[in-house]
Amino acid sequence: MIVTLIVAAEISWWIVLGLALSARYLLRWRRTSTVLLIGLPVVDLALYALTVLNLRGGAEAGWMHALAASYAGFSVGYGPSLVRWADRHFLHRFAGGPKPLPSPKYGPERTRYEWQLAGRTVVSAVITLGLITLLVPLSAGSAHFGTFGQWYWKLGIAAVVNVIVAGCFSIWPKEPPAGVRVENGRVVVEQAPAERV
Repeated sequence: MIVTLIVAAEISWWIVLGLALSARYLLRWRRTSTVLLIGLPVVDLALYALTVLNLRGGAEAGWMHALAASYAGFSVGYGPSLVRWADRHFLHRFAGGPKPLPSPKYGPERTRYEWQLAGRTVVSAVITLGLITLLVPLSAGSAHFGTFGQWYWKLGIAAVVNVIVAGCFSIWPKEPPAGVRVENGRVVVEQAPAERV
């Protein structure tokens, strides 16, 4: 059952996001779009609540329950940036907006980008581990801390690795190759003469 809930929540999240962007750019219903976007965390919280009910109903606690809890943590840490990414691409594809810029590759912009990723990962890990820990008292005895022990290690390592990577970019910023022109951390592609006409 928990697998079905996770799949349903994942599909629902993307459907709600698609409806929100369609309402905003195709129908020009900005208020409706905003309400739908607010509904995105509700999907993850509903999955968490159903996970708790599943455990309280006598289900044996396992890694799938921790995975279900991680959706809410991911939504808080990475959700806003994912929504912005989808918004830019939807605007470009369906509403004539500018082509989204790629992530910066060089210089201080790349370093800043890596620290943003590290921050999102740390926030996601902290919230996820908090929600997983709460599963123990909320499960009416069906879950124990040992059941989710590996998640503490995995999420902790993921957060530490992201911080180390960002720190390395701070100490050794990635510089562009010789002869490559860069603006705001992104390679500037020179147009051929025929393309300038």
